[in-house]
Amino acid sequence: MRPTLPQVYGSIDDNAMVKLGNALASVPDHPYSRRRTHAKVAAGPGCCHRPGRRPTRPGRRANEAKSQVEFGIAVAQKGLWREAQYRWLRATEIDPTYAAAFNNLAIAYEQQGDAEKARAAYEKAVALEPNNLQIRQNYDLFKEINDRSNRRSDR
Repeated sequence: MRPTLPQVYGSIDDNAMVKLGNALASVPDHPYSRRRTHAKVAAGPGCCHRPGRRPTRPGRRANEAKSQVEFGIAVAQKGLWREAQYRWLRATEIDPTYAAAFNNLAIAYEQQGDAEKARAAYEKAVALEPNNLQIRQNYDLFKEINDRSNRRSDR
């Protein structure tokens, strides 16, 4: 039997737990995913031959980015947010079109209190996948909480 999200996440605050749960649900082929897809990845900028390097196959960089995201999720579940942030940032560098990586990166920035970077990462994720409901919900929740805290600090 699969453990529930609170059993997996432990002491992560509720807001981050919901967002990370949404992020897990949006990762294809992840055990907690509600989506199971096997879409082919289009050849991206990392598929060309570079001097001194072996040519890469079109899906290789996407698989490398996916591995970084999955590892980031695993360490975030253990509360290691800086390592998760590093992994998700690395995934966005490997595949700049990977919206789930930007979404997760935004969650990590938000967890560490960096609202400006979180907003930028959410906006990039939404721009890449404007119809992704989980990303949009996370961004809307972030804006609501961030705007509310900004109004309180203005008083």
